[in-house]
Amino acid sequence: MIAYDLKCDKEHTFEGWFENAQGYEQQKERSLISCPICGSTAINRAPSTFGIARHRDQAPKNKPQPVQIIQQFIEDNFEDVGTDFAKEALKIHYQAAESRNIRGVSTEQEEEMLRQEGVSFFKMPVLSYSDPDDNN
Repeated sequence: MIAYDLKCDKEHTFEGWFENAQGYEQQKERSLISCPICGSTAINRAPSTFGIARHRDQAPKNKPQPVQIIQQFIEDNFEDVGTDFAKEALKIHYQAAESRNIRGVSTEQEEEMLRQEGVSFFKMPVLSYSDPDDNN
């Protein structure tokens, strides 16, 4: 089956489904295609958007997903301080340590203490994804 965007001589657009391109041409020649709005049989194919499907055996290219991009950015630009997150965040907040981007883990009690101290932080779930290139 093939779908075409069609337009009548009065500029009404609609879609038509045909067995193949030859089927469309044959029906057009015999005036069997009519506009569902006005009934005109003066029909032509209209420009349309289309998609190209890949063969089922072709694997898609490994394009990073948004979650992977975010995770990679954090890994590349934030120092992992592990379980010392709350301690390091406080040091940075009170200028006892160099200001820098950090990441790590904390308990609910540590997070509440950071909030009470006015330390800005963003809690994010641990992101996981399967890497198709990872053969482990």
